[in-house]
Amino acid sequence: MSEVVDVGEGAKVSVDKTIDVLGFYCPVPIVEARKALAEMEAGRVLEVWSDDPEVLHDMPLLLKRTNDVMLSIENDAGEYRMLIQKVE
Repeated sequence: MSEVVDVGEGAKVSVDKTIDVLGFYCPVPIVEARKALAEMEAGRVLEVWSDDPEVLHDMPLLLKRTNDVMLSIENDAGEYRMLIQKVE
């Protein structure tokens, strides 16, 4: 069963896949996110956990190339949780 997450303004999404790249530095989080997104169908949501602050710069660059959408970014004590929706 997938987790339902509030992404703000009352919008809720269901997480379809999670990747945990805590402890890994770029480019690993970006490469793993790209692979996961390539395997997903449009409309699905990917959850990425990372503690590398470079993902805040690099992930939006990846999504610009793939045309996927960042739904939310949360920071909890240096751990970043990103929710990304596969568009195409």
